[in-house]
Amino acid sequence: MPDTSPGRKIAFAAFVRKALDDARATRAWSGSEVSRRTGVSRQTVNRWIRADWASDPEAERVVAFCTGLGLNPSVAFGVLGWDTTTAARPAPAAPPMDPDVEALLRRLIDPNVSDAEKFHIRETIRYLAYRPLLPTDRPSRRGKAV
Repeated sequence: MPDTSPGRKIAFAAFVRKALDDARATRAWSGSEVSRRTGVSRQTVNRWIRADWASDPEAERVVAFCTGLGLNPSVAFGVLGWDTTTAARPAPAAPPMDPDVEALLRRLIDPNVSDAEKFHIRETIRYLAYRPLLPTDRPSRRGKAV
């Protein structure tokens, strides 16, 4: 039976607040950026921070939040007092993977690929994962009558 004490809500609020503070400090992510990268709305995150929820957060949202920030979801589950060994909260299904990403993962586990090549693959992935977003392409106003 899950813990229903208010202390659990406060502990989860502290966990979320620390995760946001770390994202701001290490990645310069705003609340909007965290929301965009995790897929969890700002309203939901704000409710978690205020410990303002009547029923438990959805496991899928907790997993998405943690995964987007590079945190282990089992830590959040522990803070929430959830038993991670039961089937009551199944892990969400993984989204379909891009074929190019699958090819990179296969190369990373292939014993015939050199360590130097694996290093370059990992460095490229890190660069792409954390680089600032490029501005969206906007049509040029040149040539248009004002």
